[in-house]
Amino acid sequence: MEHIKAYIETHKQRMLDELFALLRFPSVSADLKYKPDVLKAADYVAARLRDAGADHVEVCPTAGNPIVYGEKIVDESKPTILVYGHYDVQPPDPLELWLSPPFEPTIRDNKIYARGACDDKGQFYMHIKAFELMMQTQTLPCNVKFMIEGEEEVGSDNLGTFVKENKQKLKADVVLISDTSMLSMEHPSLETGLRGLSYLEVEVTGPNRDLHSGVYGGAVANPATILAKLIASLHDEDNHITIPGFYDDVAELSLAEREALNSAPYNEEEYKKDLGINAVWGEKGYSTLERTGTRPTLEVNGIWGGYTGEGAKTVLPSKAHAKISMRLVPHQTSAQITKLFTDHFTQIAPPYVQVKVTPHHGGEPVVTPTDSIAYRAAQKAIEEAFGKAPIPTRGGGSIPIVALFEAELGIKTVLMGFGLDSDALHSPNEKYDLFNFYKGIETIPLFYKYFDELSNSHK
Repeated sequence: MEHIKAYIETHKQRMLDELFALLRFPSVSADLKYKPDVLKAADYVAARLRDAGADHVEVCPTAGNPIVYGEKIVDESKPTILVYGHYDVQPPDPLELWLSPPFEPTIRDNKIYARGACDDKGQFYMHIKAFELMMQTQTLPCNVKFMIEGEEEVGSDNLGTFVKENKQKLKADVVLISDTSMLSMEHPSLETGLRGLSYLEVEVTGPNRDLHSGVYGGAVANPATILAKLIASLHDEDNHITIPGFYDDVAELSLAEREALNSAPYNEEEYKKDLGINAVWGEKGYSTLERTGTRPTLEVNGIWGGYTGEGAKTVLPSKAHAKISMRLVPHQTSAQITKLFTDHFTQIAPPYVQVKVTPHHGGEPVVTPTDSIAYRAAQKAIEEAFGKAPIPTRGGGSIPIVALFEAELGIKTVLMGFGLDSDALHSPNEKYDLFNFYKGIETIPLFYKYFDELSNSHK
């Protein structure tokens, strides 16, 4: 442990400078105008993997953004860890809400502010630096492979093909991912599951052009109004989703599981204060921790139509749009939920408008075993680094490729994230604490150590 801390202390400024250089690439995968920067970010990651000591480093082309691969095989008889991360980031909008430029990393109050600081550049870069540390101190106990992709924020459309075509290259005993959060640094935790996702866009069309609201208002249905009514109807008075069949496959937790989940530290007043809200909201009969980790949801991610510029323009819009995401829980599937939504939304549309539903991407919910060698290795690593055992939690977000890895590679995933829910992921002023960054680099080598030890003891 002391050699780990000593190495980090000696090289911490260089490590941070390298992360800042990575954060300066506006590698937004959702917007093609950033494509050159996405490619530069991939090349940068590959270069840092080589510097850290990885072999066979490649920037592997796909039909979309490239996947960076590298490996270090110390002994074929040793266990192998496959590290996954993503170098693409969410769009930075709205820019006016950032206190400092999103792609010029800035430190305030010992926190790194930048798009991608936590999701996921800061987190996956910990793994490269932890690997460098083990290489330089000659303490790498097992094999490691890296797969860092550039399309996670848009659904990882091409990762499935890459995985299917490279099963031997990616062969491993466990996938290790840091793209999740802990309860806090005072209460370290390990996520034992993730929700799935169905993401789609709806379009409501009325007249064949925008109309003068004085001439036609009151005689022609307004698509924006109809869209608002349709969306409002998707929840009842108990905030229960009204799509027929939506809950049919939902796995209900036992009373013991609910009690265990709700035993995690949670202060509702602090929760509301952090978010600037007066009250929490959600499905009746469930706690906030249950709603955000174990229950399915339906949320509007964006809505627009008509004139939204400065000043006034009295139009009745021809079209209105919304982007909608649904978080899924075991045993729901993204294909089935997408179909249920599409059928329902089409059926409830009134005859004076036309509706169109366009699926974007999806992913499946997953639950990771808590009795596996890898999970116990993560527990031991966190306990040694933090001085206390981690609390098992369920993550509310989605990492669609976790289910893909299990289906195609036949291996489970350990979700050992070091972010915080308050890190403003996908929002302006995304941040990542310096403490978390360095603590992750400190903890990851301990995972390797215990994974190797526990694997050997079970041979």
